[in-house]
This record gives sequence, structure tokens and C-alpha cells, in this order.
Amino acid sequence: MCGIVGWVDFGRDLRRERAALRAMTGRMVQRGPDAEGVWVREHVAFGHRRLAVIDLLTGDQPMTVEHDGREVATITYSGELYNYLELRDELRGRGHVFKTDSDTEVMLHAYLEWGEDFVDRLNGMYAFGVWDVRREQLVLVRDRMGVKPLFYYTGVPGTVLFASEPKAVFAHPLAEAVVDTGGLRELLAFVKTPGHAIYRDLHEVVPGSLVRVDAEGVHHRQYWRPSYEEHRDDLDTTVATVRGLLDDIVARQTIADVPMCALLSGGLDSSAITALAQSALSGRGEGPLRSFAVDFVGQTEHFRPDPMRATPDTPFVHDVVKHLSVDHEDIVLDAATLMDPLSRSAVVTAMDQPTFGGDLYTSLYLLFRSVREHSTVALSGEAADEVFGGYAWFHQPAVIEQANFPWLAALAPEDIPGNDLAGDLSGGALDRDVHDSLRMLEYRDAAYRAAIAEVDHGDDPDPRNRRMREISYLHLTRFVQILLDRKDRMSMAHGLEVRVPFCDHRLVQYVYNTPWSMKTFDGREKSLLRAAASDALPASVLARVKSPYPQTQDERYERALREALLTATMDSPAADLLDPAKVAALASAPYEHDGFAPVRRQIEQCLALDLWLRHNPVRLEL
Repeated sequence: MCGIVGWVDFGRDLRRERAALRAMTGRMVQRGPDAEGVWVREHVAFGHRRLAVIDLLTGDQPMTVEHDGREVATITYSGELYNYLELRDELRGRGHVFKTDSDTEVMLHAYLEWGEDFVDRLNGMYAFGVWDVRREQLVLVRDRMGVKPLFYYTGVPGTVLFASEPKAVFAHPLAEAVVDTGGLRELLAFVKTPGHAIYRDLHEVVPGSLVRVDAEGVHHRQYWRPSYEEHRDDLDTTVATVRGLLDDIVARQTIADVPMCALLSGGLDSSAITALAQSALSGRGEGPLRSFAVDFVGQTEHFRPDPMRATPDTPFVHDVVKHLSVDHEDIVLDAATLMDPLSRSAVVTAMDQPTFGGDLYTSLYLLFRSVREHSTVALSGEAADEVFGGYAWFHQPAVIEQANFPWLAALAPEDIPGNDLAGDLSGGALDRDVHDSLRMLEYRDAAYRAAIAEVDHGDDPDPRNRRMREISYLHLTRFVQILLDRKDRMSMAHGLEVRVPFCDHRLVQYVYNTPWSMKTFDGREKSLLRAAASDALPASVLARVKSPYPQTQDERYERALREALLTATMDSPAADLLDPAKVAALASAPYEHDGFAPVRRQIEQCLALDLWLRHNPVRLEL
């Protein structure tokens, strides 16, 4: 896992512009602490920061392939290719010669062999740029589920800049971080629109797509998205197929030349991954697997059930640890640590935008900092809820029936239909004129209709299956991106690679087309996953109801939030966006002890806006 940057300009000699490239590359040190490389030719320049995970000695980048002493293609690559051994064998059979044991070289040779169609053969998480010398073109590619980020900037005529993160793009002297009304809408929508970024002229490569840049301009091609296929398997075969896929996926993703661990929450998702990883390591004579969990001081002893969480994590974590005999450590955080200004600022810097989740982000950042002291690679249960239908709102008819993104409807059920997500910043503490100018209901409605229009129903006549396919598609293409971004940025801020087995496209595609009746065959959420992993987990975990990533319930944290809000808004660069009377009301509102409750959400959002504008060179044009 690494940080990549690049610059293409057909009207400029970039061999004279190394300083700008090095400035961009230097902003990716946190993603790649082990090595740096640059490669510059007349119209193209690549930079790379390496986090060494496979082939520690000979996998340096940017990497070039030559034929008859002439360069033919160069790559700057971030990610892991889980089927690289099979691809390498096939390519050797076609006459390719390899100089390293890295998946990077396999990726480059695969492009040379199959051209742009090579993307159909890839299994992994990746984001990279290939410069094809023969065609004088850049090809940017992102993995199917968007696990790894990739941005490109078109704000300078004749130039395209790209990087793993916006901060590297804006390290270039020609690029400027500007947020206009459209960008603010995207920031506040709580809907991650594929391809959009909040900054003007900055775009994300859409998951499952490639972008080609040549002298004629910028061209896009989608090579994968969840699509309709008739599901012919019966229930027993479906459960067995899910288990077989998971066994293969986890076995592939437990291969690394550096220390590995699992992130364990005591829920079904992370517990299943931990169990399968422990089994895979044991089968190869390795292990035991290390595991880590986050907790908060006093949380278990004084836990209060809330609408999102019925139980604390720690007792279930310890049940799994005892059942599997993994080498476990709890990372326990207190309110003062969560409110540490340096950590909160570091989170916003890592994300390149405000982080409205508050301690959801800070605690993850601190957890990963501790994990990185022991491991370089971690396995996560992220995306299981999107794949298998785990969120409560998948099972709430009043939410499902709305022409709206389900997570928005679920967070503000009193406003169905036509909710403006009461309790979020766009409907809460924003200045009234700013709020009205954004027209968030219209923005979200247009985003929803565009997403639904992408869904392929094939010839499926069942209205229930069709609607639940739409709900699944919304989560797989819009909601999970928010979580994957958080996971990537918080982990890579410490040079920790997090792998997400549930994002393997084979599993996603198979379960996506499984009828909803099978996905809920036992009357519960995630029936298929529970059945597939039932032999590997303790009874307590199999019986546990879905509980999201934890948030602190400590009153000291809520008190500190209100104190910070009063202090920050005295001279905040976000003052023009906020209504002072509403901010004052938030500061004096009763404690809620629930991270999803409206007041706490709004306070976190105001503080995040302040931190973002205070510490980042952002210009607002509203």
C-alpha cells in the first residue's frame, strides 16, 4: 500500500518541473514511509511513496518495463493484487519475463498483454496510473469497490494532476483548493456521489472505472458495477458458496511479508473475518493471529443502550478471543484523548475535509496508531452490512418505501417523506441564507434519482426483489464509500494497510443477486453470513444484534465538546457559514450520550468545519 502522484502535460517539458513533483510526492509520506521514487519524462511525471508489504527488497516504484532497451510503460501503483501469482504464471506462459516478485510488476505486464481489458482479470484493492509510451497516454484505474482512493485535477488547461489524496494535488503550485456551492452540497449531503469531490475541478476516479488521458482530452470507461444475474442456487448451495468464497478471499488476503492482525469488534462481521484468518494462518503453520479492539474508559460497566446499539462490544470481543485463542489487545481511550486538539486536527488533515463523525473518526485514528506499533497489515469486517443487508433500515418498511437514501430516512424518521436530515448541519446550525442557497432537498433528490437509474433489474418481475436490489445498490455505490474513505485515511495516516475481504467483487456480485428472502431466511439481518460462519463463532456472537462501530458515552466528552464549540466559534473562519444563535443553543443543549443524536452530531460538524478552515488553505466561493 502506497501513495501515488502524477502529472501529465502535453504542452510542457516536465523534466524542468521536478520541484513541483517532489512537493506532491512529499505529501504522501504518511501513506508510504518506507521509500520514495520519482520518474520524469517530457510530458509525464510520476511520484511514489512506498509502504512495503510484499517483495520488500525489489518492489520499488515507479516501475518501468523495457523492450529491446526502450521504455514501453511505467506504473505508479498503490494497492494489493490478490490473484497476482496466478496472473504471473499465465503471463510467463505468454512469454513475459519478471525481474521481481512484486504484484506491481504483474500489474504492468498484464496491461502490456491485454491493454485496457486487463482490468477484467484483476482481483484486489488498487489505484494506479500507467504511462503507455507507445500511445503517449495515461491510464488511471481504480478497484471495483473503491477501496483505494484516486483523485485527478483538471483545473489547469492542458494539465492533469492525479494523486491518492487531494492534499498531494494541492501541493502543486498550479492547483488551488476551492469549494463552491456544489462542493458544499456534496460535503453536507451524507451521500458520496461517485466521481465527485468537494473541491472545484477535482474528481475521483469512479470505483470500477478507468480514466484515459491523451492529447485529445480525458476519457472515462466503467468496467464494473454490481449487475443483475439470475440466481439459480438453492439455499444450502448459496450458504456453501458464500462460505467457499470467504475461505478463498481470506486465505488470499492473509498473505503478506510483514506482521498482520485483525480488527475485532465482537460483531458478526469482524468476528467471522478473524475466525477465518486464524484458520487460514493455522493451515499454513503460522499464527496465532493478533487482534485489536477499541474501547472507552468505563463504557462496558456503565453502558446505556441507545437506538443504534443495544450492547457494548467488549464482552463479545472477549468471547471471540477465548473461542479462537487469538493474541488480543484492547485499545482503551478516554475523553481527554478523544478531545486532544492535535489528534482531531490530524484527522481533518488526513481526510482533506471536515469529518462530521466526531469520535467515530478520532477513535479510529487513535486505534490505528496503536495497531501500527505491532502490525503493518490489518483485516477489517467493513462492508458486510452493505453486502449482506445488515443495517436496521434494511428491515424497516417505512424507510424502504421512501424515494430517498435509506440511511438519511432512518436518521430522521420524523421527517419522512422529504426529510432534510433534521439534526445535520444543513438543517441545523448553518446560517439561514447559506442553508437556503444550498437547496439540499433538491440536491439529494437528484442524486437519488441518478443512482436508482443505474440499477439493472434484468427480467426480474418480483417487486420486492427489485426494491431490495435498489437498496443494496445504493449502499454498495454510495454509502459504503463513506466508510471505506474513513478506513483508508485513518489507517494510511499511520502507514497501516487495512484489507477488506467483504469487498471482494466475486462475493459482492454473488450476494447482490441472491433473493432477499434468502438473505433474511432466518428472519434476521445478514442470515447468509451468519449461516456461512456458524461453525467458527461462539453462540453469543451469532445471537448478537447488529451494533455499529462504537462511540463514547462519557459525559466528560460531551462537556468538552460544548466547551470547545464556545471557544472555537469566537473567532472561527467558519463564522460566515454558521448561525450564532443556533450555535449558542447547541452549546447549552442537554447531553445525549448518543453519537447519532442530533445535537451531538451538529456540534461535531461545527467543530470539524472550524478545524478544516483553520488549518487548511481552502477558499470558499459560495
